[in-house]
Amino acid sequence: MTISGFTIVRNAHKYYFPIKEAIESILPIVDEFVVALGNCDEDDKTRALIESIGSNKVKIFERKWDEKAFIDGKIFADETTFALKQCSGDWCFYLQADEVIHEKDLPIILHSCQQFFGDKTIDGLLFKYHHFFADYEHYMPFHGWYKNEIRIVRNGANIFSHKDAQSFRKNNFEKLNVKAIDAYVYHYGWVRPPHLMQAKKKEQDGMHHGKEKTAKTYSLLEHEFDFGALGWIPKFDGTHPKVMEQYINKLDWKHKLNFTKQFNSNRPKLKHERLKNRILSYIENKFLGGKEMFGYSNWNEV
Repeated sequence: MTISGFTIVRNAHKYYFPIKEAIESILPIVDEFVVALGNCDEDDKTRALIESIGSNKVKIFERKWDEKAFIDGKIFADETTFALKQCSGDWCFYLQADEVIHEKDLPIILHSCQQFFGDKTIDGLLFKYHHFFADYEHYMPFHGWYKNEIRIVRNGANIFSHKDAQSFRKNNFEKLNVKAIDAYVYHYGWVRPPHLMQAKKKEQDGMHHGKEKTAKTYSLLEHEFDFGALGWIPKFDGTHPKVMEQYINKLDWKHKLNFTKQFNSNRPKLKHERLKNRILSYIENKFLGGKEMFGYSNWNEV
């Protein structure tokens, strides 16, 4: 049994994506790691970051992103499917450029791949999620923040990336049959300096709504992203992956964060701040053990 890691990335250095750490986090258990590297801006050093890993397991494929696909995140799905098709392993382990795996979960993941390898009815493995927000201390166990996602899929099963590359489907858009495993993805997509958080959101929104429309929208917004009142957000009591130590140590924007419970009424509420979602989050975490009501599900759990 062999495992391929794969990802897509563009301008990771410029927008504070821990792409090197993402790759390094699973490198010990994969036989190769495929990177579909988009055409980065001139001031970006993503390729150099990846090459600094110094492993012959890493295979970089240069890609030019088609701006015609910059609607509804199609470009992300197209590039992810391309990367998946370059994988040679029996299992294919997908990580986005802001997703990292804790070293303590690697034995669980490897065992699960071995356990279900012979069962061809299993298309993939379902992971749990820790979504970090604003800094490395706060996380989002709230309604509307997806609790699970498929991150390992079987190769050669006509599987492809779905929508904006969050998940996968097979054949004629059928849901995958998956096994849930006791391993987490550590998602750092909302942990950046406020000015880079805003710049990254603008870049990504441009991939969904078109660059021109997005530029007009962001011309009316503040230069720095407002993370809101962190006093309402719980603190994470676990440990982070060791590969994230350097990122954690260089955090230098705490003075720009609001650790009170007082919201800024001059900006629209984020999804976790809205009253409906706060009520649903309370019910789910207090009475349902964190299970989400009306939650997102893009798979058949077997």
